[in-house]
Amino acid sequence: MKIKTIFAAALLLLVCFANDAKGQRAAIKTNLLYDATTTFNLGVEFALGDKWTMDLSGNFNPWRLPEGRRWKHFLIQPEIRRWNCDRFAGGFFAFHAFTGMYDLGNIDFLKFKLPNADFNKMKDRRYEGFVAGAGIGWGYDWILSRHLNLEFEGAVGYIYTKYDKFPSVSSHTPMLKGKQRHFAGPTKLALSLVYVF
Repeated sequence: MKIKTIFAAALLLLVCFANDAKGQRAAIKTNLLYDATTTFNLGVEFALGDKWTMDLSGNFNPWRLPEGRRWKHFLIQPEIRRWNCDRFAGGFFAFHAFTGMYDLGNIDFLKFKLPNADFNKMKDRRYEGFVAGAGIGWGYDWILSRHLNLEFEGAVGYIYTKYDKFPSVSSHTPMLKGKQRHFAGPTKLALSLVYVF
């Protein structure tokens, strides 16, 4: 509950700051890829200069899925963007950080491996923990109308996680406690619908 309060306060401050900045443009957005996984998400972005913007997005999924699967998570991700031409139009480079919490288990749709992480193992276990990291990315913003844009972004970077591992989704006694992992991999993938003010 504390994390939700912090996220709401940070989001409110950013929206107020963007509204007070006379002559600067701002945007709100939703990541359609997260929407497809029933994850609530909202992003706000505002201008810092002619070619710079600050983006803050948050994602929250409170659901228990059918057949005992768990896909619960919370993530907050601040990002600084450097636009190639005009802000909110065309290509941009980005640097972001992120932090969050998760409770995942009995998931059989993540079928891939990274050098230090085998997501195939999530089918038989439950993982509950904390994640943080940073990444660099590239994106592109297509103008659809005066106020509506479609935006793509992909990023890679460093990921740190500390978690407890449980033998099954229904178990409350961890078989491994406080495990830490460090690895490189994808840190953001977004296809967002953006409303620009």
